[in-house]
Amino acid sequence: MTPERPAPHYFVSDPELPEKPRRLSVELRGRRVDVGTAAGVFSPTDLDRGTAALLRHVPDPRGRSFLDIGCGWGPLSLALALADPEAMVTAVDVNERSLRLTAMNARSLGLERVEARLPRDVPADRTFDTIWSNPPIRVGKDALHDILTTWLPRLSPGGSAWLVVQKNLGGDSLQRWLAETLGEDFAVARAATDKGFRIITVTRG
Repeated sequence: MTPERPAPHYFVSDPELPEKPRRLSVELRGRRVDVGTAAGVFSPTDLDRGTAALLRHVPDPRGRSFLDIGCGWGPLSLALALADPEAMVTAVDVNERSLRLTAMNARSLGLERVEARLPRDVPADRTFDTIWSNPPIRVGKDALHDILTTWLPRLSPGGSAWLVVQKNLGGDSLQRWLAETLGEDFAVARAATDKGFRIITVTRG
């Protein structure tokens, strides 16, 4: 099934669309799970192609503190928690419906160390050993850059971030911008190309 085209309403705090809840069965890094989704969040009808591509290439997360930037209904957060149920997973999104769905899906899978928060509610001194993200490209370049420069510098020393960006939506230019912007403490590289998507890694020295 082809995911619905992303619409601007999923960038807002409280979508006005009726929720229209639904259940999905999806595979997250070899684990088949049942989850809940709803209208007004990113890719409510299926696991989107970009997230699926990222999950095919990410190694097991390392460390004890993980972050999912732009969690939607939670596929990356759930995959992080399933990989290491003892680690703390922080899922952030501006969309409160997305946060409710991520928290609900984590509870239904018995994943007790997933916290779903608005960006402003994450403690300013929190750092992360592993970051996974399918960043919201359609918010526009300036907003996207602001999101990434807010969270990527919060990688712990030795930590790594894995991002997926569609090539025709600026994956290559974003990689160059990250390399130019983050500074010498960070190494930026393309880890893989998968069906039109770029998998970008950012490692903090």
